[in-house]
Amino acid sequence: MKLMSAADLDLAALLRAGDRIVVGQAGAEPLTLTRRLAATPRLPTGCRVFLGPVYSDTFTTPIPEALSFEGYGAIGRAADIARAGRLDVLPMHYSALSRAFADGSLRADCVMIQLGLGPDGEHLTLGLCNGYEVEAARNARLVIAEVNLDLPACRGAEWPDDIQIHFKVAATRPPLEVETPMAGETELAIADHVAALVPDRAALQFGVGATPQSVAGRLRGHRDLGLHSGALFDAVVDLIEGGAVTNAAKEHHAGVSVAGMLIGSRRLSAFAHDNPAFRLCPPLVTHGHASIAALSRFCAINSAIEVDLTGQVNAETLDGRPIGAVGGQVDFVRGANASPGGRAIIALPSTARGGTVSRIVPQVTTATCGRSDADAIVTEWGVAELRGCTISQRVERMIAIAAPQFREELARSWRDRWRAAHE
Repeated sequence: MKLMSAADLDLAALLRAGDRIVVGQAGAEPLTLTRRLAATPRLPTGCRVFLGPVYSDTFTTPIPEALSFEGYGAIGRAADIARAGRLDVLPMHYSALSRAFADGSLRADCVMIQLGLGPDGEHLTLGLCNGYEVEAARNARLVIAEVNLDLPACRGAEWPDDIQIHFKVAATRPPLEVETPMAGETELAIADHVAALVPDRAALQFGVGATPQSVAGRLRGHRDLGLHSGALFDAVVDLIEGGAVTNAAKEHHAGVSVAGMLIGSRRLSAFAHDNPAFRLCPPLVTHGHASIAALSRFCAINSAIEVDLTGQVNAETLDGRPIGAVGGQVDFVRGANASPGGRAIIALPSTARGGTVSRIVPQVTTATCGRSDADAIVTEWGVAELRGCTISQRVERMIAIAAPQFREELARSWRDRWRAAHE
C-alpha cells in the first residue's frame, strides 16, 4: 500500500469555506492529520472541527484561531476548548449521531480518520474506535485516512469496502495512549457500594472517568460477568485475565467482550488485537436500545456532575459551561431499565471543590437524565434506591447519601420549595 506524507497534503487547497471536519475521537484521533490541520495557515474561512472526547493537546496548546469547534460534549481536553468559549455543543444521544450523519441531518464534508491494517496485512481496520465517523465518511466529500501500523486489528472493525478513501497518509506518531484516572479513597468507597449492586452474570457498561472505572477493581470476585460498553479501558483486562469476565451469560455475543472504542494503553490494544473474544462494534450494537435491552442483568455504571433530590442527573454542564456530555448515558440508562434484572447506576462523589460544594442539589441546572429514568444513585455515603419511589421518598433517600454537612440545608431547601408551591 502506497502512503503519502502528511507534508504533501495541501489542506488549505482541499478544504472549502464552511466545511465541517469530523475527526477520529479519543484514542483514535489521527494525530498526524489533526496536528497538520491545526498548523495549516490560511485555511478557508469558517472551517469547523467536530470533536468527540479529546485526550491530546492538538487543539488546545494553543487553540488554532483559524478553526471553530463543535462536538457532542466537552469530554477530556475538549473542556479546555469549551472554557475558552470556542466549543459549540450538539446535545445529542450518542446512538443518534451515526443515523444523523447517515441521513444528512448532520453534514460531514471532510473526515479525518485513523486506520490500521487487519491480520491479513492488506485490508484496513478501524483500530481503536468504531463510531459515527464511519457513517460520516460514507457521505463526505473528502475522506483522509492516517494509516498507523501500530494499531490493533480488532474483530468487527473492518473498514467498509464501499467507502472511498481519497488520501492515505503515513502516520508519524504512535497511537494516543490514555492514562487511567487515579481513584482516591472516595472513589473506592463509591466503588464498593456499586459492586454490591452488581450481580454475578451481569453485563457491564462503564462510563468514562475515575468513579465508574474504579468499580472494575472491586468486581474481581464476581463470576461470569460480561462486557458490553461504549468504551473499555485498561482495568477490564484485569477482570478478563482474572476470570471474573467470561461473557458466558450474554444472550448475544456470548463469550465475546463488546465495545465501541478503546481508551487506554498499549496493554489494552494488545488484548484487543486479533482477539476472537473481543469485538469492536458500531453504535447500533453498543448503544442500540434493542441490543442493550436483550441482555439480562445489564448494569450501566455512569457518573454525573450533580444529581438533584428527585433523581434528575446533570452530566453536561457546570455553572452553565459545558464540561461533560449527553453522550451515551441516556442510551445506557434506558437500556438498563429495559433489561431483565438490569440496573442503571449513577455514581458520584457527594462533594466537589474540596468538600465546599454539594453535588447533591435541590435542582439540577441541566437535566441529562430525567427523574423518570432514575434507578440507583450512589455516593461514598451509600445508595439511594429511587426506582418505584415517590418524590417525597426520593428526597429522603437522596438527602441520606449527601455529605452530612449539607443535609440540613438540602432538607430546608426542599421544605421551602414545597411550601412555596402549595401556598
